[in-house]
Amino acid sequence: MHSFTEENYLKVIYHLSQLTINPVQTNAIAERMKTRAASVTDMLKKLADKKLIDYVKYQGVSLTEEGVTAAVKVVRKHRLWEVFLVEKLQFGWDEVHDIAEELEHINSALLVERLDNFLGYPKRDPHGDPIPDKNGIFEPSVNIHMSEMLIGNNGIIIGVSEYAPSFLRHLERLGLTIGISLEIIEITDYDGSVELLVDEKRVNVSREVAQHILVKL
Repeated sequence: MHSFTEENYLKVIYHLSQLTINPVQTNAIAERMKTRAASVTDMLKKLADKKLIDYVKYQGVSLTEEGVTAAVKVVRKHRLWEVFLVEKLQFGWDEVHDIAEELEHINSALLVERLDNFLGYPKRDPHGDPIPDKNGIFEPSVNIHMSEMLIGNNGIIIGVSEYAPSFLRHLERLGLTIGISLEIIEITDYDGSVELLVDEKRVNVSREVAQHILVKL
């Protein structure tokens, strides 16, 4: 059994490792955890002692097989709880992340399996992220960021890579939620902003927003 803090570190390392082929750097972990690099180093030593990570000072950190398994279990619980909160308790997709951060640490395999069954074995959470099954296997997903699309491309929004409530509420105001079909009709050379056609309505988004919207072509 791992402590809440250990689980949080494993999850952060896991998410950061998805963004690079290189070992995850201590500073990146500190930034994500909002703590000092020295505190991160202390925790990494503990995780290395437990054989959950491979850690070489000044070179970075990577999860061991056991560490990946532990991290994916936390991710699974987090995303299942988000589905439960949205589908069964009518929370908005902008309200569930912080609550799920607490619920993900409940350590009951039976509860998780019954929750999965109760929800009908969902494949994705309210933000479009894939939910690993009980064996830690994800449904494969092929997507690109909206900022990578070209004029004339059509696609369907299948997820986001930013979970800040203000960002999610902004997308809702624009009508850009999961499952929405769109077409790129203009990209501004000056600032990379994108003009979309959504249900015959023109919608403008900044390049920064477009970088956090995941689309399936």
